[in-house]
Amino acid sequence: MEKKGDSGKDEVFLDPNAFSKDGSTSLTEFGFSQDGSLMAYQLSKNGSDWTKIVIIKTADKSQVGDTLMNVKFATVAWKGNEGIFYSAYKRKRGKSSLSEKTDRHQLYFHKIDTPQLKDELILGGADYSRRYILSRVSEDGRYLIVTAANSSSGNELLIKDLTRQSSKFITVVGNLSGNHEILDIRDRKIFIRTDLQAPNGKLVATDISNPSVQNWQEIIPESQEVLQVTTAGGKIFANYLKDALSSVKQFDFTGKLEHQLKLPDIGSVTAVGIRSKPDDKHLYYYFTSYIHPGTIYKYDISSGHSELYKKSNVKFEPDNYVSKHMFYKSKDGTRIPLIVTHKKGIKLDGSNPTLLHGYGGFGVNLTPTFDIRNLLLLEQGGVLAVANLRGGGEYGVKWHLAGTKMQKQNTFDDFIAAADYLIASRYTSPAKLAIAGESNGGLLIGACMTQRPDLFKVAFPGVAVLDMLRFNKFTGGEGWTFDFGSPEDSRDMFHYLYQYSPYHSIKPGTVYPATLITTADHDDRVVPAHSFKFAARLQKSQKGDNPVLLRVDTKAGHGAGISTAMAIDQQADKWAFMFHIMGLPYEQNPRQHE
Repeated sequence: MEKKGDSGKDEVFLDPNAFSKDGSTSLTEFGFSQDGSLMAYQLSKNGSDWTKIVIIKTADKSQVGDTLMNVKFATVAWKGNEGIFYSAYKRKRGKSSLSEKTDRHQLYFHKIDTPQLKDELILGGADYSRRYILSRVSEDGRYLIVTAANSSSGNELLIKDLTRQSSKFITVVGNLSGNHEILDIRDRKIFIRTDLQAPNGKLVATDISNPSVQNWQEIIPESQEVLQVTTAGGKIFANYLKDALSSVKQFDFTGKLEHQLKLPDIGSVTAVGIRSKPDDKHLYYYFTSYIHPGTIYKYDISSGHSELYKKSNVKFEPDNYVSKHMFYKSKDGTRIPLIVTHKKGIKLDGSNPTLLHGYGGFGVNLTPTFDIRNLLLLEQGGVLAVANLRGGGEYGVKWHLAGTKMQKQNTFDDFIAAADYLIASRYTSPAKLAIAGESNGGLLIGACMTQRPDLFKVAFPGVAVLDMLRFNKFTGGEGWTFDFGSPEDSRDMFHYLYQYSPYHSIKPGTVYPATLITTADHDDRVVPAHSFKFAARLQKSQKGDNPVLLRVDTKAGHGAGISTAMAIDQQADKWAFMFHIMGLPYEQNPRQHE
């Protein structure tokens, strides 16, 4: 959409629905040139991580030059109006293209109106071999900023002066032992968010002439809460994560606290300063929670005052529901956050259909987000529970590491303990408890349902990593070994992975939960072979009447980019499966529980 000023009319600028008749082509990334006259956007077909880049004139939407191919895990970074930086892999052609390993990223510069074959290799290849190379250009357009990594954690930082043709890359951080992000470059000072010697994150500044770690100056120190930062309107906005909930503060570039944002409720601020420029007087932020549909607020930077800017059109009454933030203890006594959402007035008699969701990996923060797909469960008097497991990033690096490699079992223990807590608290019972997770969260579901099949009635492992002895052989799997370890690391690591690998943990003659396994034919991140093998072995080994079904979406990938119709069909099948297995009636117009 595009809009001129706050009072302008919303108009469609680019309609992703027009990219394909069946909705199988989706928009994944976009960026505008410095003066806004050009736009570059990425397209994914059938949900694949492989994308292509199209450049158009914003005035009439006409295409400019070549469509750039073989792009994957790339950002779009404009150099003025001259061209874009993007990342790509050397791609092999053939039937294995969706499962081939991707391990050498290369950063290119594409000049407008020139063939892609003439694109300049900026970084990557034999001289600088990295699995992931991402780029962006500083707000003033002067510096190319590069983040390079070999795995899901730990990265290097490099910058290059674009105003001098002969300039070489300057290494800001030259090792992979921590996670770092350049927030801004101002007056020859580089501002960096880092977890180096600060597991919860801190903001530092260093001079561009000598940016080594020894010269870093602390701007915002580490605190007990995890720090995420962004800039807008010439200010720094620190989004602190306290028990998976947002708390936002405004600082100047010396680290002086100016304001704390007054949020409407407990929840998540997911975007501060949407498209804001350094000289803007206002910014916009997006607030959401499990019972608050996403809402945009306008924020006055000088006064610290927020006002409602745009409200969701979802027909939902938050006052009829409650979202409780609580804690429970895991197997080893660790305190784990849990948010439980349901209609007001439900009875705690163990009879409520409950969906327990988790992820617990890759330092990902699972924060409160309104998801319209959950409304059917909530309206029927069901319970949604989300646990913040070890392996995630809700409490910083230490929390992440506590759910990796030979501590991965902690993640599963945390989830199982969440189920035990919900049952003990009389929210639900094993006969009314379903569990769901996708990708690494699908691994979580596979591991927990094979370790404690008695605890759950229904299981939804989605696009899941399920064979822990071969995951590193396909696509970007080798990059996940920071979290999982590799079966090729050592004999001990092999046996540890084998012990919890969902596929290898299935035992013949066991009563497993009713299971709906979901995957997609074009998933080139977690290849569908994981799901195929798991489904076949589970079907053969299942004892009793609980069904085991495999649902395969066609012209779809790892989850992103599917059409609205496909998303509705997929969710309808899940709820129908869960409700049928639990013997639940469906009310067309459910009334408020007394």
